[in-house]
Amino acid sequence: MRRFLRPGHDPVRERLKRDLFQFNKTVEHGFPHQPSALGYSPFLRLMAIGTRSGAIKLYGAPGVEFMGLHEENNTVMQIHFIPDQCQLVTLLDDNSLHLWSLRQHGGASELREEHRFTLKGPPGSPPSATQVTALLPHSSREVLYLGTESGSIFVVELPSFRVLEDRTISPEAVLQRVPEDNCSRRSCELVEVLQEHPKNPDQILIGYSRGLIVLWDLQNNKATHHFLGSQQLENLYWQRDGSKFISCHYDGSYTQWPVSSDNRQPEPLENTVPYGPFPCKAISKIYWQTTKNGLPYIIFQGGMPRASYGDRHSISVIHGSQQTAFDFTSRVIDFFIIFSSDPAAEFDDPSALVVLAEEELVVIDLRSAGWPAVHPPYLASLHCSAITCSHHVSNIPLKLWERIISAGSKQNIHYSTMPWPIDGGTNIAPDPPQRDLLLTGHEDGTVRFWDASGVCLHLLYKLSTVRVFLTDADPNDNMNTLGEDEWPPLRKVGTFDPYSDDPRLGIQKIYLCKYSGYLAVAGTAGQVLVMELNDEDAEHVVDHAEADLLQDQEGYRWKGHEKLKTRDGPVRFEAGFQPFVLVQCQPPAVVTSLALHSEWKLVAFGTSHGFGLFDHQQKRLVFVKCTLHPSDQLALEGPLSRVKSLKKSLRQSFRRIRRSRVSSRKRRGGAGNASEVQEANAKFDQDALQEMELAPVQRKIEARSAEDSFTGFVRTLYFADTFLRDSSRHCPSLWAGTNGGTVYAFCLRVPPAERRMDEPVRAEQAKEIQLMHRAPVVGILVLDGRSTPLPEPLEVAHDLSKSPDMQGSHQLLVVSEEQFKVFTLPKVSSKLKLKLTALEGCRVRKVTVANFGSCKTDDYSENDLAVLTNLGDIQIISLPFLKLQIRFPCIRKEDVSGIASCVFTKYGQGFYLISPSEFERFSLSTKWLVEPRCIVDMPEVTSNNHVHNKSGTENAARKSSPDDCGEDERKSGRLMEHALLNDEKVLKEIQSTLEGGR
Repeated sequence: MRRFLRPGHDPVRERLKRDLFQFNKTVEHGFPHQPSALGYSPFLRLMAIGTRSGAIKLYGAPGVEFMGLHEENNTVMQIHFIPDQCQLVTLLDDNSLHLWSLRQHGGASELREEHRFTLKGPPGSPPSATQVTALLPHSSREVLYLGTESGSIFVVELPSFRVLEDRTISPEAVLQRVPEDNCSRRSCELVEVLQEHPKNPDQILIGYSRGLIVLWDLQNNKATHHFLGSQQLENLYWQRDGSKFISCHYDGSYTQWPVSSDNRQPEPLENTVPYGPFPCKAISKIYWQTTKNGLPYIIFQGGMPRASYGDRHSISVIHGSQQTAFDFTSRVIDFFIIFSSDPAAEFDDPSALVVLAEEELVVIDLRSAGWPAVHPPYLASLHCSAITCSHHVSNIPLKLWERIISAGSKQNIHYSTMPWPIDGGTNIAPDPPQRDLLLTGHEDGTVRFWDASGVCLHLLYKLSTVRVFLTDADPNDNMNTLGEDEWPPLRKVGTFDPYSDDPRLGIQKIYLCKYSGYLAVAGTAGQVLVMELNDEDAEHVVDHAEADLLQDQEGYRWKGHEKLKTRDGPVRFEAGFQPFVLVQCQPPAVVTSLALHSEWKLVAFGTSHGFGLFDHQQKRLVFVKCTLHPSDQLALEGPLSRVKSLKKSLRQSFRRIRRSRVSSRKRRGGAGNASEVQEANAKFDQDALQEMELAPVQRKIEARSAEDSFTGFVRTLYFADTFLRDSSRHCPSLWAGTNGGTVYAFCLRVPPAERRMDEPVRAEQAKEIQLMHRAPVVGILVLDGRSTPLPEPLEVAHDLSKSPDMQGSHQLLVVSEEQFKVFTLPKVSSKLKLKLTALEGCRVRKVTVANFGSCKTDDYSENDLAVLTNLGDIQIISLPFLKLQIRFPCIRKEDVSGIASCVFTKYGQGFYLISPSEFERFSLSTKWLVEPRCIVDMPEVTSNNHVHNKSGTENAARKSSPDDCGEDERKSGRLMEHALLNDEKVLKEIQSTLEGGR
């Protein structure tokens, strides 16, 4: 049989690969990009958010998440839950309706699309005749009422979406019941809102855009009352007892209307302009919530004075003498109130205001004094300031975890302590096996620490580096402080703030040592801060040091931004990570690489000019190395001066294209007239294309010129204790890789602990490797005598890793954008290589070592390389033999920002930005999988509520419909085991029970 096997095919290894590797996109962390609609079910206690890209996401208790995607990718305009059901209806901007259900499958609930439907009018009718503008799911759970732009209201049966034409409410039918002197045909154009009477399901309130409001009797098919507003209508809201309702209008006013039992023409009780008398913006939505103390909560969106506050996004809450206008930094999409949903309750007693803004979700506690915000356990606004970098740390020790949480809790004292009010469903996912941190650096100079252990990405702590520097804004300024007589009473809420005081504050690199608690962060203006964790507030001086990476070389002049000015004297810091030393690179270019060795107390940093090593225990610069090539003038222009660099880049690209064309013509022979040459070129291109498609040949990799820009750009830094001078003695070392394919190795002499403060750390360059193809070096790794990657600093000291094998020979792995190459140490002779670009036609963008465990046994695991390419593929490559194990498509190759933002974890997971506000989480491992697994049980509906929610006419229609009987049987059957449904006797009992219940 061996001769029939493909070369290199090992059945045992193939089985093992299936046990080790599996690709899954598991969960989306953060805030949905471009939200467009909001829905809430008091029955299920679930919230739904729709987006402009056609996604729909459901959220309940922490860990309870569902996601669906409309095939059309159209904007979700409205979301409505079917009363007392695990179903909801979405309306898209293409006028299509979609029915979604939560169904149980495999022990967990899933969100599925059941039906779709588009309302169609008679032949020749204009699109406005069926353009849906308002939607009402009736409490009978059997029909939808669809208000349209033409003024007609269509009745659609659920779940079949069959139009019940005989029950259509036409504008003509409405006008027959309204006196002619009060309105015209235009009064019944565009249905703005439909609302069911809270006590009588046979009546619905119809609000038309021009101000006419009609109370319609469904049973007798006639209007019982009509109400004439003088302003354009925006929305309606019934009071709980049904005795009156509130209308809100385009001029910033709201009106109370009584609903009498007789047919007298009702007059408005009260018309109020909350922020008048000057012209105001529209009030687009309003709630009137009753309370036990008699004072209602009046909550509305908009209504601000146009001239002075027309650009504000606000929601106002009025309760007696208390009035606050919550001011949001992004547009308000929609909001709802969480209040008592018990039909027997006499009062609403609202508990929370939930606001979906364009860039964040804000929840306000209405029961606590001052109406504080509630800290959200999910839907975090990751992009409250733009994310500039990210760093993942796996398996955090419990002590460090508790200290970070303690520091974060001191920052959250202004938040409400109320439990999260949206708590539907049950999270049945297993507890996370370890504590993981995701650190994100931001444009405003902050670093946020996220709990990335499970499904919910939860903010633990926020660190700000701004206090070290002098900026235009004082961090002690409070933008929310208002005088007592300030009007309107605006109060800023939310965390979204896209504006940075100074772009130089942006965080570019982060490195956290989980064993020592040391943290290094580096920024846009060449600043490198080393911090340590302190459990108390402290005030101290931050030591400064400068690292001149040009080393006084003549002929270079920095044209970019200046360095940040630092504060003189002691600086006060909150509990948490506190800076104790600042290293300022000169020129103040963006820090492109960073490494921290907490055992040796050293930090290494690199820019586009070179790299340096700093001893943060002695607070002394050890050395700097300039990596600039004489042609690297672009490196001196800085990130804010790129016009020349773009021109030069384009010029170089065109030169390369011209050179390649000339050389290819020379290879083919240059005789013949222009048409013959053109024909030969076309034939050659076609032959080459066929050759590429038919045979996996190696592509020719042209060596890059040393004159290419940014060759001195330092891409990676790496500390290792290995054999660098000879094979008998190992020593600490620092390795640096550049954009020009150069690897520098420095021997370090670190004094022993007892003399650490007395003797300086010394460094001496030992090796310099120049890769022939000059491709950028993106990763450096040293393998010990067992071909295992060297452990992290202090990992062995904490008994979390075996000591590295110092008996066998070590190997050096250099990963460039185009190939992987293994060298022997200390001789640095080439041993093995994998030409990735030549074989695959792609370039390496990210690489890391990941540990993969078998899903079949706990006894086996292996270390492999996880590689992300510029095509968005992820490849697993074995160590130390560099064999491609498997390839997974992960990110679209056009998504350059997603590829650039990707970060791998130590155990075969990863994160990348799918939008400025969302991380997609994926897993490459069969063993380590974090995904939502939850269940939504159907709460019991009380018999009183059941009777209340059904109208007599619709009950009769339900009895006469055999299709509905089948649907009931299916709903009941979902709660039973499949085996029971196959039992004929059980089915008969179910049927008789259902018929008896009716």
